[in-house]
Amino acid sequence: MINIRTGREIDLIRQSSRILAGALRLAASRIAPGVITADLDEEIGAYIRAQGAIPAFKGYNGYPANTCISIDEQVVHGIPGQRALQSGEIVSVDVGVLWNGYCSDAARTFRVDVISAEKERLLTYTKQSLYKGIDQAREGNRLSDIGHAVQSHVEAAGFSVVRDLVGHGIGQAMHEEPQIPNYGPPHQGPRLKAGMVFAIEPMINAGTWRVRTLPDQWTVVTEDGKPSAHFEHTVVITKGDPEILTEGD
Repeated sequence: MINIRTGREIDLIRQSSRILAGALRLAASRIAPGVITADLDEEIGAYIRAQGAIPAFKGYNGYPANTCISIDEQVVHGIPGQRALQSGEIVSVDVGVLWNGYCSDAARTFRVDVISAEKERLLTYTKQSLYKGIDQAREGNRLSDIGHAVQSHVEAAGFSVVRDLVGHGIGQAMHEEPQIPNYGPPHQGPRLKAGMVFAIEPMINAGTWRVRTLPDQWTVVTEDGKPSAHFEHTVVITKGDPEILTEGD
C-alpha cells in the first residue's frame, strides 16, 4: 500500500528534509582533496544531531555510519573510513534524517577538485535525469513514468541505469512502498496521487549497468570499475507541480 500523507505529516517530512538539505550543504563546503571520509561522516552526523534530529542511516539494518559516502566506481552504500579524497574523484554523499518520527532521504555527487570530461558529463546527465523523473511525479501519472523519464534521458547519452537498486516511498520509515525503478516502460503501475511522498534516486553508470557488492556486505560497485553517479531528492506529489522537499543545492 502506498501511503497518502496528511498535511501535518508532510510538514514533518518537510522539516526533516530542511535539516537534510543543510547537511548536504555542509558536505558541499567540506569536499576537498585530503578530506578523510570518516571525518566528513562524523561532522555531518554532529550537524544533524545539533538540529535535534537523528542520522537515520546509523544502525539501519546494522549500517555502521551516519552517511553513505561512495567514491568513483562505488555506486552506493560506501562505508566512511580512513580513505582520503583525491583530486579527480567524484563522491556521492547519501544522507537520511529522522525528525519527530518522520524520515527524509537525499544524495548528491560532488566533484573533488577538477574531474575528467567523462565524469563531468556523467554528473550532468545523472542530475538532469533526477529532475526529469521528478517532473513525472504528478497526480494522474503512473509510477513507471518516473523511471522511464530517467532511463530515456541517460541512455540517449550513452550511460546505463542500475537495475538492482531503486527509489522508494518514504515517511515514517526510511523505505516504504512503492519501489521506484529508474527504468522501464511508461504508463505502468499505480496511478500517482497527491500526498504520496517518494525518494527518487537515479544511480547511473558510465559503463555497464551491472553491479556487485563488496565483502563488507554494504558497498555496491560497478562490475566494470567505471564511475557511477547518484542524485536523490525526497519529493511530495501535490495537486500541481511536485514539491522537492530536500532542495537546497
